Amino acid sequence: MSIRVKDLTYVYNPGMPGETKALDGVSLDVEDGTVLGIIGHTGSGKSTLLQHLNGLIKPDSGEIYIGDVCITSGDVKMTEIRRRVGLVFQYPEYQLFEETVAKDVAFGPRNLGLSDEEIDRRVKVAIAMVGLDYDEIAEVSPFDLSGGMKRRVAIAGVIAMEPEILILDEPTAGLDPAAHRDILSMVRRIHDEMKITLIFVSHNMGDVAEMSDRVIVMSEGRIAFDGTPREVFSHATELSEMGLSVPPAREIVEQIKAKAKDFESDALTLDEAAADIREYLEAARG
Repeated sequence: MSIRVKDLTYVYNPGMPGETKALDGVSLDVEDGTVLGIIGHTGSGKSTLLQHLNGLIKPDSGEIYIGDVCITSGDVKMTEIRRRVGLVFQYPEYQLFEETVAKDVAFGPRNLGLSDEEIDRRVKVAIAMVGLDYDEIAEVSPFDLSGGMKRRVAIAGVIAMEPEILILDEPTAGLDPAAHRDILSMVRRIHDEMKITLIFVSHNMGDVAEMSDRVIVMSEGRIAFDGTPREVFSHATELSEMGLSVPPAREIVEQIKAKAKDFESDALTLDEAAADIREYLEAARG
């Protein structure tokens, strides 16, 4: 499902001493099936933009189209927006509340008025999609699960709505390295198997470089850069001035280039950096 945003503006606390323009004329188009990474320092407008795309916030001005539906119009039904656009907040496991995993994942589909048979099907598919075994955890309390498993269950609850667009706000925040890798692999699998448009915010530049087809940099409520990961992370100086970094792999190769002037690499991922370093060493050995 495609997304079109036109001149989106939103102000927090208008007319008050704490008035803040969170979004300032933001426009962008996202093609169907794209993986879009959004980065920016705290207060740059990232989360505000996400909440507009899900209809949680109405803009002061501007329009948002999800496919051919203008979700900022006054007559659009919120259930239609929620069905098309799934939003997973940061630390979604804090929003679990049902007594069993199956009931928690079924909450959204049940609110759509689906039949019991369809709800049951969606719950089983969603739990499998996030890499969990339905028979093992369906009747388990979500509060008895590990942190990583709780997050999977929370994401399964959104997947069970069968959205055409999935939005994730810091999907790996607070997880240990093993759970971090597992969640990232799970998100990639969801995108590939469901063939949906995926938008995610992250402070982990390595994740952004590895996952994204396209990257948007938000700064002071505007889009500062928009392009492929390689294009965006080529602006290392400007990103640093915004309080942002480049992926760890790029930092590594830049440090090597400072010492070995004949070493060339524009690697963004650790696999790319390892391949370039290996090639350089093999060439040096003759």
